[in-house]
Amino acid sequence: MPGMIDTIKNAFKIPDLRRKLLLTLGLLVVFRIGCAVPVPGIDIAAFSRLVDSLGNIGNLFDAISGGALRQVSIFSMSITPYINASIIMQLLTVVIPSLERLQKEGEEGRKKIMQYVRYATIVLGLLEAGALWYGARSAQSGVLPEFLNAIVVIFSFTAGTTFIMWLGEQINEFGIGNGISLMIFAGIVSRGPAGANALIAYFQNWTLSYNVLVAVALILLVVLAFVAIIGGVIFVQLAERRITVQYAKRVVGRKMYGGQSTYLPIKVNMAGVIPIIFAMSIMTLPATIISFFFTSSTNPFIIWLKAATSQSVGYYVIYALMIFGFTFFYSMIQFNPVEVSNNLQKNGGFIPGYRPGRPTAEYISRVSNRLTWFNGIFLALVTLLPVVLGGVTKASGLWFGGTAVLILVGVAIDLVNQLESQMLMRHYKGFLD
Repeated sequence: MPGMIDTIKNAFKIPDLRRKLLLTLGLLVVFRIGCAVPVPGIDIAAFSRLVDSLGNIGNLFDAISGGALRQVSIFSMSITPYINASIIMQLLTVVIPSLERLQKEGEEGRKKIMQYVRYATIVLGLLEAGALWYGARSAQSGVLPEFLNAIVVIFSFTAGTTFIMWLGEQINEFGIGNGISLMIFAGIVSRGPAGANALIAYFQNWTLSYNVLVAVALILLVVLAFVAIIGGVIFVQLAERRITVQYAKRVVGRKMYGGQSTYLPIKVNMAGVIPIIFAMSIMTLPATIISFFFTSSTNPFIIWLKAATSQSVGYYVIYALMIFGFTFFYSMIQFNPVEVSNNLQKNGGFIPGYRPGRPTAEYISRVSNRLTWFNGIFLALVTLLPVVLGGVTKASGLWFGGTAVLILVGVAIDLVNQLESQMLMRHYKGFLD
């Protein structure tokens, strides 16, 4: 923490970085102001009760949106459609050769793919806004006819998501850090006081409901689990496996190059928080559809499905397995051992004890797979630990802690790394001048 504060202080001393930081903060303030702008045509109290009826899903979406969902703000859908569109596009680049070629075309190809992501965001936003309006029909204010109410609500929600996407892109281009991640970060941080008050209320309830020793034990359990999750997330986010790489000596003209020893860093958490978000999106889809479209259904199958997608052990087991599976899938997209091996061979590098080419690629793949196994298990445990802890302590609001900490730590580390790299670049520039 002191290192992070020092980095930010030093960044403010550089005029260019100070301007970028202030612009980023200003756009985040605009985002927080937009979270308080309500959508006309929906009763806030009735819609808030609908969100409460969704249970964990409603709490999750409300936390990601920074409380905008319960307030029926124009930013209620937050950046979820953009995230889903980005994930879908990344998956499509693996299976569609034309998109894969486009991705390898450099800046122009990236701009084209981003254009597709924007279109997909608007389409997904319209679909999600339509689902929100349909589920919130009982919460309509009745001022406008149903048809006009649908148009106002759906387009307000979609416009809010589109504006958030634009804000994120402005931060990426003119500010510092990843704009989308920073807005999710700001939304989660803004819920901090409410979460702290809820936790204090749980502590007070335990002191009244149990004897002193049990209450103290529960409080210590929550605090220790929270500290352990933060420590574990920071460790895994920063951890990397370093593979020794030796470069052969070669003569170019009258100079000799190579001969030095370096290392190939492989991050433990290559997938980041994407597997959790993707698994969460798939797992919450059935529950969301049931909650919005079959709210008062008496069908036995619907009733059973509601129970199966809420608090059942089987639901969380499948959730953990999906996180584990998507960790492997996304890590394979992010890291290609064959490509790394070929690059080493082209530059005259080799791993001691392994021949260049296929043996090197197989060794790197084995190391990467072991790290991915550990990372998948870790992400599943961090996500489900607050659920187990909430079941033991009867504090249902704790379940989101693991995902929130992963996002907060990841975004904070990424921001500090970008600031440090920007400052290092400017020091080199000043030295060269």
